[in-house]
Amino acid sequence: MPEHFRTEEFKVEGEKILAKIKELIHEGNVRKVILKDKDGKILMEIPMTFGVVGVLIAPQLAAIGAIAALLTEATIVIEKKE
Repeated sequence: MPEHFRTEEFKVEGEKILAKIKELIHEGNVRKVILKDKDGKILMEIPMTFGVVGVLIAPQLAAIGAIAALLTEATIVIEKKE
């Protein structure tokens, strides 16, 4: 039986990007996180595999924090398992 996914988009101010991504990951069922700039260009794409949280995602979160410092606004796209 094929898995079904849905996407959700969130427009976020630069200083709130990292907190919002952490919140979305904590909610669970997230398969992929995509960070786009205000023009829609993909800056980072992070696949979430089962059990990849905490220490394993720390480097990606650090990179997101660095990118977020340069942005005034971004769109976070998440792909969730239904």
